[in-house]
Amino acid sequence: MTEAALSPLDRPNSYIGRALPRPNLRRLLEGRGCYVSDLALPRMLHVAFLRSPHAHARIVAIDHTAARGMPGVVAVFTGPDLAAVCAPWIGVLTHLKGLKSAPQYPLAVDCARWQGEAVAAVAARSRAEAEDAAEQIQVDYVPLPPVTEPETALDPATPVIHPALRDNLAFTRALEAGDTAAAFAGADAVVQATFRFGRHTGVTLESRSIVADWNRGAQRLSVHQGHQAPHMMRHVFATTLGLEEAQVRVVCEDVGGSFGLKVHAYPDEMATVAIAKLLGRPIKFVADRLESFATDIHARDHRINARIGLMRDGRITALEIDDLTGIGPFSVYPRTSAVEANQVLNLVGGAYRLENYKAQTRVVFQTKTPMCQYRGVGHPIATSVTEGLIDLAAARIGMEPAELRRRNLVPDDAYPCESVTGLKFEKLSHHAALDKLLRMMDYDALRREQAALRSRGIHRGIGIASFIEITNPGPAFYGVGGGRISSQDGAAVRLEASGAVICQISVTEQGQGTEAVIAQVVATAFGVPVEQVRVQLGDTDATPFGGGTWASRGAGIGGEAAWRAGCALRDNVLAVAASILQTSPAALDIVGGLIVDAETGRECMPISELARIAYFRPDTLPAGVQSELIATRHFVPRAYPFAFTNGAQANWLEIDLETGFVRLLRHWCVEDCGRIINPLLVDEQIRGGVVQGLGAALFEHCRYDEQGQLQNANLADYLVPMAAEMPDIIVGHIETPTAESALGAKGAGEAGTAGAAAAVANAVNDALSPFGAVITEIPITPEAVLRALQDAQHQNRAGPASS
Repeated sequence: MTEAALSPLDRPNSYIGRALPRPNLRRLLEGRGCYVSDLALPRMLHVAFLRSPHAHARIVAIDHTAARGMPGVVAVFTGPDLAAVCAPWIGVLTHLKGLKSAPQYPLAVDCARWQGEAVAAVAARSRAEAEDAAEQIQVDYVPLPPVTEPETALDPATPVIHPALRDNLAFTRALEAGDTAAAFAGADAVVQATFRFGRHTGVTLESRSIVADWNRGAQRLSVHQGHQAPHMMRHVFATTLGLEEAQVRVVCEDVGGSFGLKVHAYPDEMATVAIAKLLGRPIKFVADRLESFATDIHARDHRINARIGLMRDGRITALEIDDLTGIGPFSVYPRTSAVEANQVLNLVGGAYRLENYKAQTRVVFQTKTPMCQYRGVGHPIATSVTEGLIDLAAARIGMEPAELRRRNLVPDDAYPCESVTGLKFEKLSHHAALDKLLRMMDYDALRREQAALRSRGIHRGIGIASFIEITNPGPAFYGVGGGRISSQDGAAVRLEASGAVICQISVTEQGQGTEAVIAQVVATAFGVPVEQVRVQLGDTDATPFGGGTWASRGAGIGGEAAWRAGCALRDNVLAVAASILQTSPAALDIVGGLIVDAETGRECMPISELARIAYFRPDTLPAGVQSELIATRHFVPRAYPFAFTNGAQANWLEIDLETGFVRLLRHWCVEDCGRIINPLLVDEQIRGGVVQGLGAALFEHCRYDEQGQLQNANLADYLVPMAAEMPDIIVGHIETPTAESALGAKGAGEAGTAGAAAAVANAVNDALSPFGAVITEIPITPEAVLRALQDAQHQNRAGPASS
């Protein structure tokens, strides 16, 4: 009889009736050149990393003999060890044409390309023992020339960081709409400036953290991670480790702040997971604050040459920018490091009527910490450039800055429309937002107060910034480029036997109040008190597939999925109730957790009683009635690639001319984020974003020396905004719901960050205007203020002589 004719139970390759061989862990690891101690292997280990002290160096040899003998050490790994079990990743997306990057590994294999890149890992019983052992590892480096400045990264004499890529250019894009050359030639005034933006990073309250566990019996990997996108990371872990996605569970529960920083794949976290799979026991890594500064993604490192043309009546005729940014040695996976620059090009001038626009960006590699998406992703840069030019142009033609904006902002009745770069706007409210802002701050009275104070030698400034904000992104963000990053979210809402309502949803919580908003939405859609709703999120084994929380999409996309699921469950419950009460579903309603008569409001039965019957006495239901007490719905925007929001901000500040110190006095923000679900959460989201924007404007800067050494990787030297330095932040709203969803909600998480720095920069220049001083760099430090005053003084002295 042939093997094919045999029952599967009787075939030679059947697994039935025989024991499976147990893998020899020691032989497996030592066969790969890894050291494994004789310690028993029953409990969680901690991993610590040895990191490169050089910005750029070839790794000749690594000697971990001494580390292997240290107390508590279980295993020591180098780059080649983990490269054998974890495939490299490359941070590119196909719709970003020409974007390139080199393969990246959990640990550097042959070359370290930034100060802080991990080159070896130690797994030990405690973090302290792992750190002590890591210090004993000896690495033979050959230092290589660092590549620190974007301006010289493309010079022929500059070393190529990845020789296989041939040059240090990661991405370039150029676009032109209209005839900018003719528009500039015909303009009554042309104003140009160079804007510089300092690198900064997220400084989250909770640092990056991960615990990974490989269960050999179940052949499953479980990862608890401080992250924003669990389903995305499930795919990343499965792909790099050669697993099926069904073998991977990722849990991201309450995360202590993220701001986009925890939406990427980090090499040390990938190493942690790979080590867990190799050792077959839980492995924990928590980045300390020094590691966070050197390895968390940075952002905003841009130099932009820009110019604007306009007529004497204030009409803007043309705008042009040339952007240069350095992103570190790799494009970060999987969202890439070209998105920020790409968004700068798309967003500059987006709030204004503009027919002639020319832009280009060059994204270059450098030997610094990698850069990628961070709260606002290009918005603060685009807004600062646009609004900085607007104020400089207003000064040039002698027009009041608010009036120049009023004459050029897209009219509120012009929608739907497209920007000059092709962005599609459903409905915005620039003029309503600006008008409300000016009323809130009592603009004319503030100008009078400013003039009176100047006569007494007190120099205060007013700065305004209008902005647009991308929220609710669809597949155009990543899916069209091949990124396995979902633009939809899903929610499953079920009625428990107790009468409680459970919502399992794919969006995640990092402190912005996602859980509260989803509970409110479900309670309203279904008809129960919000206290009866429990929200479960961030678990790939429990929640529907979805994108997670990023780009201000939690309420607009996740909330809509929850709304639709809640409404569907409501319909299911009313159908069951109607069969019990012998009436039609349309005659019933659910209010406050009670099934009531829709016309009179008379109570018919509690939801808990219906649940009891459905779960425990379904035999009493009429024939043919099957209760379905769970409903799942997904949502993704389709008519528009993004749900744009808009707003306007203003800042009132004072400058000490002797010290250069800037004192923030008051800040205003008017935001149109569609329908507001929870006013308190929206206000505090905006205030939090404003604070981060103020930090960027005045304090935060990752400072490097010429050797690529980060000089202020600690909270003593890296300045973050503190409560004592923050002004009162007054928030106002316009509500223009999107028609794409029943809720009409858009996002609000990045609005404050988008315009705050621009408003502060304009206020600083307004305060310095009597002296002719202009600052076009952030952060605006006291040194920058004093330098601008000194430069203006020299120019004023030289002016009459040269004329």
